[in-house]
Amino acid sequence: MAKIFIVAEHRDGRLKKATFELLGASAAAGNETHALILGEGIAELAKELAHYGANKIHVVENSALKNYSAEAYSKAVAQVLKAASPDIVLASHTPTGRDFLPRVAAKLGVGLASDCTQLSFDGSKIKVRRPIYAGKVLVDVEFLGSGPVMATVRPNALGVPKPDTSKTAELIQETVELGALKTKVLEIVKGSSARPDVTEAPVVISGGRSLKSAENFKILEDLADVLGAAVGASRAAVDAGFRPHRDQVGQTGKVVSPTLYIACGISGAIQHLAGMRSSKVIVAINTDPECPIFQAADYGIVGDLFAVVPLLTQEFKKIKEH
Repeated sequence: MAKIFIVAEHRDGRLKKATFELLGASAAAGNETHALILGEGIAELAKELAHYGANKIHVVENSALKNYSAEAYSKAVAQVLKAASPDIVLASHTPTGRDFLPRVAAKLGVGLASDCTQLSFDGSKIKVRRPIYAGKVLVDVEFLGSGPVMATVRPNALGVPKPDTSKTAELIQETVELGALKTKVLEIVKGSSARPDVTEAPVVISGGRSLKSAENFKILEDLADVLGAAVGASRAAVDAGFRPHRDQVGQTGKVVSPTLYIACGISGAIQHLAGMRSSKVIVAINTDPECPIFQAADYGIVGDLFAVVPLLTQEFKKIKEH
């Protein structure tokens, strides 16, 4: 049994689904599961972590942690881990997790495996699987040496367990000394989209440059509304100004692992495949039967997306109505 610390991620008063995945995976393996949550006024939010498998919850409240900053988070997390001496430390491979956890690993002088898609526990040790070479190869990674081992895990890779609201956990108030910080968050500008983030959505519908304009993404949005999906885009579509960068899926954008990924008018450049290859089911719609996306797809539709997508929208509406 390992002593595992999971750094919880939250935003706008809600815990991230990816955190629940990590807690569930650790608890299911019978580990001593600790959750670490940082922020200000988060005591009530922290209690929800017990529903997903946390045995103990470490709460770090500090006004400097109200808004995320890599400097403050990495200092606080490193201090708590040094005192607690866990075997394993896990965080989600989100923009936040992949920003601060490498800094923590450097402070502690230990190894870090990033963007993992599978975990395997063996006593106090862990083996992880992660893609390399733009997703062409999967490697199993074992950790050597002493000290806690660290990994970030891709959202949607493990599945969210069913919560048990009867469970409670011990809340431990931690005190950290952050000292004089060199950075400070002055303002957070929120995007206008009310749709789910592509990294967390169970269904993602992405479009490429073949959509020809930002206005034509309305076709994908209509289908997304029916399926409760996020709308993504290829780099070519983002570079053309059709979608904001936050929606970009690919090696230079966001890496996603949804249950269903629908690629519309995307040829399948290796950079894009690196960002969505681990999706559970991939559907490709393209007029070119020889384009690379079909080699990665579970289902392919050779046709004009402007004709195919509206038909899919109609059929999914009928299915939901009945």
